[in-house]
This record gives sequence, structure tokens and C-alpha cells, in this order.
Amino acid sequence: MSENALTIYMKAAKSAFGNSSSLHDIGGMAARTLQASRKIITDMICGNEKGLYFTSGGSEANILAVQSLLNGVDLKNNHIITTQIEHSSLYTFFKSLQTRGYEVSFLEPNKQGFISTDDITSKLQSNTGLVSIQHGNSEIGVVQPIKEIGRLLKKRGILFHSDCVQTFGKLPINVEDIHIDAISISSHKIYGPKGIGAAYINPSVFWQPVIPGTTHESGFRPGTVDVPGAAAFATAAKDVSANMYTNIEHYLKLRKDFVDSLKPCKDRIKLLNENNENTLPNILPLLVDGIEGQYMMLECNRFGFAISTGSACQVGMQAPSRTILALGYDEQKAKQYIRISLGAQTSSEEVQTFAKQLINIIENF
Repeated sequence: MSENALTIYMKAAKSAFGNSSSLHDIGGMAARTLQASRKIITDMICGNEKGLYFTSGGSEANILAVQSLLNGVDLKNNHIITTQIEHSSLYTFFKSLQTRGYEVSFLEPNKQGFISTDDITSKLQSNTGLVSIQHGNSEIGVVQPIKEIGRLLKKRGILFHSDCVQTFGKLPINVEDIHIDAISISSHKIYGPKGIGAAYINPSVFWQPVIPGTTHESGFRPGTVDVPGAAAFATAAKDVSANMYTNIEHYLKLRKDFVDSLKPCKDRIKLLNENNENTLPNILPLLVDGIEGQYMMLECNRFGFAISTGSACQVGMQAPSRTILALGYDEQKAKQYIRISLGAQTSSEEVQTFAKQLINIIENF
């Protein structure tokens, strides 16, 4: 959590501690703080502040956005298109929808992880009511062509949702320009507090609440809104937006430094998105030949480096990464996957030191 976000959180917790739905002055202060936070965030995506609803994070935003949109769609339009590489919150949710009468088509990406408009067109049906395609993948960093997808679906009159948790604040997002009906975002991915995110639904799109009778957040989500969290989220969003292009250049340099440092061991380490331009530069997905990712993660941890073997939302599952399998790798190879994530404060020296330690672990395996 950034210093600015933490400072604003503490100030808001002291001055805007009331229930934003209450009519007294203390509630009014909370409501004004919440409204200002809503506007800051929607300005970042060129949206209408009336369409932003705060949630407990990206996963809840994903589920509530999709279900609320589906509740507003004609029942006969029960076909959904999504992908095999969505975040677990959506993938498992779409699986559950199949047991509730929905027909769901899970698109397979190409070997680089991309989904094309042709892939989507091939699965469109007369009863397709919703398409949900993530913007950026958390495991391999691939960025999907959501502007082209949005243009296609806009012509067909089909609702389009995108999980933008990984890209919000890291890549420009203009919801009007990309013809998107709804997106999901999260605070802790941009150095805001954990436990708060948001869903944006274009105010012109009809939706219905998941829980009828809900009053908070215009009926989108029940429960008292975390006003200090929203203020800190907005602060983090404003800061990361101001530094977006600087951060992109920073990540690209660190990525190059990392790749160069791995050259002594390039026959054992494969960077999955090395030659892809449409990828998040802060995510480095690796396959280490002959060594399982769990071992690499534990050894790196022993030397003070925190890496992952997949989405943190799937930790504890013994199965290999669903995303890596979708790229065409077998289970044995998929278990050799590790993910390195770069941050705004990561230095070139840290990256090079880590690369040397990684090589040392591999050579001593």
C-alpha cells in the first residue's frame, strides 16, 4: 500500500467514518467522500460516475457484474462466451452457471494465449447474451484485443464484460472508446488497500440486482460501503494514473535486465511471453526445464524472494495451471511454471540479484 493511499485512508477513517447512506451530517461527509472517490476512478476510465459500484475486491466485482448483467438479459439469450484462461473467480462462476441452465462456450487461446475476434465470431449464436473476456491475464501477462472485440459485439448488440483487474492503472482504459459495457477492477493491484474493488457498468445498460431489495450502491451490493477504503483506492488510482507511462518504461527496462541476466541459463529457462508485444511488462511467466514450480518457489523463498506458481486465488490446488495447460503444454511441463511479478519500486539491482539466485538454484538442483 502506497504512503499516499495509507495517509488518505487514515484521514478518511477519522473524518468520514459515518455510513454514507445516512442522512445526518456525519453520513453526509462520508457520502461526499465516497462520491469524490467514485469520480476520480471513473475519470481514469473515461466513464460516468453513476456507473461505478464499490465491492470487496476484483473477484466479487467480476461475479456481481456478470450476474447483474445476466439478470437484465432476456431469458432466452442464455448463451455466454468466455475463455479457458479467465481468473478463477469467473471460470468457476461460469462453470456453476452451466448447472443453472446457461450454455457457456469456453474459448481456447492460441499458443501465445491470445483470443481473436474470429474465435469469438465462430462461437456466436442467435441466443448469445453476454461475452466476458479478460483484458490482461495474471499468469502469462497476455493482453487481449478488447477494443476490436468490443466493436464486434457492439454491432451485434451483445453485452461485453471484461476483467480489467490486472490492467487498470497499468494500461490506458477508455470504456467508451472500446465499446465495453462493464469492467471489474481492484485496489490492491495498484498499491491501494486490500478488500476493496469496483465494478463499472455503463449507466445506459439495463441490469438487475443479484439480491433484490438491496439499497447500498444503488442496489448493486448490500452492506455499508468502506468509505476510507474507497478514498484510499481513489488516491492510489490517481497516483498510478499519473505515473502510468513512467511505470511502463520502468517495467520494460527491468524485463530486459532480467532476460539479459538469464542468458547463462537460457537453455533451461523459457520466458513464455518474451516475443509478444501485447503483454503486461510487469509479469514474467517462466518454465524451468526439469524442475517443478513448487520447488523453485520454496527455494526462492529461502533466499528472500517471493514468487508464485499461479494465481494466488488458486493456491493450495495441486493441479497445474489451467492457463498453461490451455496454451498446449502437458501437465508435467505446466507444473514447471513460475511467475515473477515486478513492482514500481523494484530496482534493476534487485532483478539482477534475483536472476543470479535463480540460476544458482537451477545449477544446484
